Amino acid sequence: MPDKPLTCSVVIPTYNRAQLLRHTLESLTRQTLDTRQFEVIVVDDGSSDSTADVVKQFHDRLDLHYFYQPDEGFRVAKARNVGITHARADVCVFIDSGLLLHPRCLAAHVAVHRDATGPVAVIGYVYGFNLDNEDADLINAELNPADPGATIDDWARRGVFLDLRERFYTKYTDNFADLPAPWLIYWTCNVSAATAQLRAVGAFDENFQTWGGEDLDLGYRLHRDGARFLLARDAAAIHAPHEKSYQRNESIVAANYRYIACKYRTPITQLLQLFPSINPFTMNDVIRELRLPSCAEYL
Repeated sequence: MPDKPLTCSVVIPTYNRAQLLRHTLESLTRQTLDTRQFEVIVVDDGSSDSTADVVKQFHDRLDLHYFYQPDEGFRVAKARNVGITHARADVCVFIDSGLLLHPRCLAAHVAVHRDATGPVAVIGYVYGFNLDNEDADLINAELNPADPGATIDDWARRGVFLDLRERFYTKYTDNFADLPAPWLIYWTCNVSAATAQLRAVGAFDENFQTWGGEDLDLGYRLHRDGARFLLARDAAAIHAPHEKSYQRNESIVAANYRYIACKYRTPITQLLQLFPSINPFTMNDVIRELRLPSCAEYL
């Protein structure tokens, strides 16, 4: 039987999360999309655990490619760019290690791109996605890594462990593409974009070498290049709990937001310097209240 054409390249940066990565790869083997129709690119940012051994266990089940870069600090932007460089499909889907995909997740990403009349930046829905690992014990108690689809369907029916961005969607509806800054929630734990457009806008900025902001920076450039931001609730996944500190991340990301503000020097991006008093959930309101000129006026 001839190989089917590739529909997407799944890019997974990882660092010392071997067991979480195992869950992610397992969920990829259960996609409704034929495994011959997507490739998986794992980019290891210098892990010292058993990450490489975990990847080897999936080579006969997935079209899987592994790249290793030395541990020289937080280089997730560089890792994702390795994926973009080597991607063979027309669409790149970015997911984090520790994300457990619903069986229909990849098919949903691909469908949005296939049906779009122009470039789109797709945001998948992430259950259990939170700021400070809250509800971790409750999530772990209900999460079935062997069947994330059933867990997601149950949580969706009950309306529990919803995506942190649900309040954004509730406020602006799922059709938020016409907001002045829809790119503010383009967080790369579960998103996709056209490979050609990613390359055309310069991919991820590798000057980001601490946590946060590199995805917003990319989203901003996709927006300026004409991509329309769309929520795909069917492209669902679970964010498996893992150790993190919102307080620490908040202090780190503030510096990266200032970098974005200085990089583009537009009225809208300048607001990022006021984080956290102005944040991705309130910034569009401030933009409208101040009647700031759109990004398009700075092309």
